[in-house]
Amino acid sequence: MVSLVLYFIQVMHFDLPGSANTLTNLMGSTFMLSIVGGFISDTYLSRFHTTLLFGSIEIMGLVLLTIQAYAKNLQPSVCGKSSCVEGGIALIFYTSLSLLALGSGGVRGSLTPLGADQFNQKDAKEAKALASYFNYSLLSITLGAIIGVTVIVYVSTAMAWYWGFFISTVSALIGYVVLAIGKPFYRIQPVSQSPLTRIAQVIVVAFKNRKISVPENPDELYEINEKDRVSGEERISHTNQFRWLDRAAIVSKDTEPENWKVCTVTQVEEVKILVRMLPILGSTVIMDTCSPQLQTFSVQQGNAMDPKLGSFKVPAPSIQLIPLFFMAVILPLYDMIFVPLARKITKHPSGITQLQRVGVGLVLSTTSMVVAGIIEVKRRDQSNKNILKPISLFWLSFQYGIYGISSTFSLVGLLEFFYKEAPSGMRSLSTSFTWLSTSFGYFLSTAFVSIINSVTKRVTPSKQGWIHGQDINKNNVNLFYWFLAIINSLNFFCYLYSANWYKYKPENPDDAAASKSSQQQPKSASSSSVILESKEDEVQESTTEDQKTN
Repeated sequence: MVSLVLYFIQVMHFDLPGSANTLTNLMGSTFMLSIVGGFISDTYLSRFHTTLLFGSIEIMGLVLLTIQAYAKNLQPSVCGKSSCVEGGIALIFYTSLSLLALGSGGVRGSLTPLGADQFNQKDAKEAKALASYFNYSLLSITLGAIIGVTVIVYVSTAMAWYWGFFISTVSALIGYVVLAIGKPFYRIQPVSQSPLTRIAQVIVVAFKNRKISVPENPDELYEINEKDRVSGEERISHTNQFRWLDRAAIVSKDTEPENWKVCTVTQVEEVKILVRMLPILGSTVIMDTCSPQLQTFSVQQGNAMDPKLGSFKVPAPSIQLIPLFFMAVILPLYDMIFVPLARKITKHPSGITQLQRVGVGLVLSTTSMVVAGIIEVKRRDQSNKNILKPISLFWLSFQYGIYGISSTFSLVGLLEFFYKEAPSGMRSLSTSFTWLSTSFGYFLSTAFVSIINSVTKRVTPSKQGWIHGQDINKNNVNLFYWFLAIINSLNFFCYLYSANWYKYKPENPDDAAASKSSQQQPKSASSSSVILESKEDEVQESTTEDQKTN
């Protein structure tokens, strides 16, 4: 996808803002549709089958994109408008992008939690391994992206666009075949009740009971017995935040506990967790407006710079190898060196908390926009002096490198945060919040471009706005970068407040409760050993049943 901005300009004949907005809308839709994959994999299909379903849709989109790039009669001619795509050509073009967005988005929402499901968070060793999984999962994606911005981009720009799309299609097909072959080795979690239904039940029942006072003692709230609990279902302890939602767990007199009449404390706490996540989700959206600029305007900057590295001509989209290189190097170093050292100091399984990682990423993403604006001023000034001697493409490595380090912290931090903090039956949906934040960032970037152009047309002497036409040398992209840096700086303070306000879910609430209960038992009581032995027998029987199920 990183080279599509040039495909839109060179083959589909969009202008500068049109190509940028088309790509950001595509990427925004892709990340937003991860919610669909997350919802389906939590409710109707397993995460494994959801991944294969949406993978098939993604391949269909790639096939259609390849066909249009190959057939000249399916490509528009130059028209001088913002977009030259019309009629049947537009139908094929937007259908292929829609299938690509739906398929890729659905996979994002189900594949990452499928991998995380292979780890038992109640086991100390596996809990540490889960933290490493998110690092190496992103590393795997990064290594694939490195191939994309080198081999695929070179083939697309030097040979033909359809060859680049064809290689991507075959690669995706091979990937999903490998995934399918591994099915006998996976721990596949069963689907549960729709998370949206569980959320709706709490809100509806709490509203019905709005005139009932919340009891002071949380033990008076409704919760099912351990014997009646579904095997593997998580139990969440009561918290005092958002007490108004506790009304959903009040059992009225002469009323039998039924769905839509009363909810369990665990069900209410699930909704509380999601409500606590919303400020974190909202405060990371602004941060994600920086990423689209490196895939649109920065690529267009690179296209107007000196691409030579010795005698080799580097395609402009391949400059994105720099942030990927930083990520590929830093991710394993972070996991093997920083995390063990930090773990000794903080005693946290991940070294530092997930929200601390995101905070570091937010600061670095703001810095990358400041640097990007400075580099653009240098590039444009040189082009205005002598357009035949542009500055080197590798000046962009500063902004790309800083943003690569930023993504290493923020993306992994958000994935781990939303997965670990979510209730067990909502982990796919919750993990999709990471991509939802990115999606809103892309759409907000599109809105910023339109708003900035609309406002600056009225105040600039040229009446053209900061970003217009196809000649980047006549634009003020640097001012747009600095605008994003200012917005991100202000947003950082909102994030700090949200992160400090958030209360993490206990690493293992069931064990913590059991430990507290055992400490309250008299050490001399002979019945204690009998109870403990009985519990151990139950755990062993439960483990055997789980192994059979798996």
